[in-house]
Amino acid sequence: MFFTPKISEKLAFATLKLCMALVLAFVSILVIYIVVNGYSVLSLDFITQMPMKRMTEGGIYPAIVGSLMLIGLSMAFAIPLGILSAVYLNEYSTPGRVSWAIEMAINNLAGTPSVVFGLFGLALFVKYFGFGASLLSASLTLALLILPVIIRASKEALMTVPQEYREASLALGVTKWQTTRKVILPAAIPGMMTGIILSIGRVAGETAPILLTGAAYFLPRIPDSVFSQFMALPYHLFVLATSGTSITQTRPIQYGTALILLLIVVFMNSIAVVIRRHYRNKLNR
Repeated sequence: MFFTPKISEKLAFATLKLCMALVLAFVSILVIYIVVNGYSVLSLDFITQMPMKRMTEGGIYPAIVGSLMLIGLSMAFAIPLGILSAVYLNEYSTPGRVSWAIEMAINNLAGTPSVVFGLFGLALFVKYFGFGASLLSASLTLALLILPVIIRASKEALMTVPQEYREASLALGVTKWQTTRKVILPAAIPGMMTGIILSIGRVAGETAPILLTGAAYFLPRIPDSVFSQFMALPYHLFVLATSGTSITQTRPIQYGTALILLLIVVFMNSIAVVIRRHYRNKLNR
């Protein structure tokens, strides 16, 4: 028995709605579970105090500060480099072996496990450049980790900008770089922000790269420079849940740490969404 086009369309939409509902259900269950188990431990002291007694008591202030510094530095390195790389690939490069090789490298790096980036960062930044186990080494490693995502998202955003924008600007005697900077990039920013939003979440949650390049198990102080070691929320949570001396005793701290990490990711993503919406509204005026 064959389905008519109308029935097939209805089945397809029903399947899509079911998949969307399942995703939303799983995400909602996960978020509710973390909130219910971590809400009880949240307090001003938990957020502002140093960890004590081998992280079985006290707060997670150094881990919060370390994570925020890690996110900020990683994005500061990755965003300009990723956007400029996408501009070169889409606006200036010509089809050929070089462009093909760059595209293949980006695609392969996007699928490389994070632990491989961690080992690379250990060899390059920690050992070869002599940065040591530090905030700088970890940030550069994470910047390389998210670079393929930003490049691909930025390139796709640039490709969606109508060709008429370029032709109209060049017809007025404007240089190609001025056209790219004043016309193409502002129109592509909303799409680029999608890649940046995804990158923020990945930087905030990665453990393997920072474990190998600078994160400390127990360091009850905030970093005083980019060459200092640091605590970070994902590694802090990993240690408490798997390697702590009192895993059961620290269970509330584990859920509280997960909730704080979730809130930080949501807050950073919200800022990126607001920026994207601002530029999208600006283009639609």
